[in-house]
Amino acid sequence: MAQFPVRENDVVGLAQTLSAGLKTNELVYPTPPVLPDALDDAIAVYVDARDVAVAAQAQAEQHVQEKEAALVDLIEKMKSDLRYAENTVNFDDDKLKLLGWAGRKAKTPLQAPGQARSLEAPREGEGWLFLDWKEPADGGKVAAYKIQRRQRPDGPWSDVGMAIESEITLTNQERGKEWEYRVIAINKAGEGDPSNTVMAVL
Repeated sequence: MAQFPVRENDVVGLAQTLSAGLKTNELVYPTPPVLPDALDDAIAVYVDARDVAVAAQAQAEQHVQEKEAALVDLIEKMKSDLRYAENTVNFDDDKLKLLGWAGRKAKTPLQAPGQARSLEAPREGEGWLFLDWKEPADGGKVAAYKIQRRQRPDGPWSDVGMAIESEITLTNQERGKEWEYRVIAINKAGEGDPSNTVMAVL
């Protein structure tokens, strides 16, 4: 017995074949509960909704890139003022507190981050996947997160993205394969243990 498809493209392909088959075989299937024209209308509604979703996803990615660029610009401007303030008051802690800042602290050896926690994939679509997770509960300060994937069940892990915050949208992911993803927190001292994994078929 045939199984109903799971992937969106396969569903649409079957719908188109079903509609065409009903139209050309009216003597075999004279009274289907959903007429071919109604199927065609439903296909058109889906295609329009899909196109809107794809465009919205592309626009969202553009907005995220613009936000990241704006954040980098803000950070650079803040650092410039803070360096000026440090030099102006010779790292006087009390005076720097007026700006919400502080003087120099005794250096302590940097530790590698701990394990990124609670990795989830709450949203996914055709060739893209949104991941989020929680920062490590221990270890050194995280500088960035490395996102890795492998083909299940036991393919080699490979890097597919980097993130500063504890979320990322991965695009252009190869479709039709069963992927497993994980996240690793990193800094100059090294890497934390890999997070839990999540599986996705895009």
